[in-house]
Amino acid sequence: QVQLVESGGGLVQAGGSLRLSCAASGRTFSSYAMGWFRQAPGKEREFVARISWSGGTYYADSVKGRFTISRDRAKNMVYLQMNSLKFEDTAVYYCAADPRGTVIRDTRRTSYEYWGQGTQVTVSS
Repeated sequence: QVQLVESGGGLVQAGGSLRLSCAASGRTFSSYAMGWFRQAPGKEREFVARISWSGGTYYADSVKGRFTISRDRAKNMVYLQMNSLKFEDTAVYYCAADPRGTVIRDTRRTSYEYWGQGTQVTVSS
């Protein structure tokens, strides 16, 4: 059974930092591209960051320079380091896996085959 499980969410003050983790199990995702999306109340799920199988990264403009996506292929783990958090970063954050591992610049939700259940990030102003 394929699973993506996010962790690391919580409540943080504006300007603070959080590190999200995504643990993948049920198959090897080392050849997959991995992504982070987020969904705020009343809004559509939006792209945050993506990392290819080889480590190439791509970010939404809204998080560029503040967030960093990384992965440990041997451990089937993906991370999202979030610094300088803003109130508008408040959302449920989702991890996702795309079998097209070499593609870097893709923001489409439909590209991803597997999704986690999400972890809540709340930034207080």
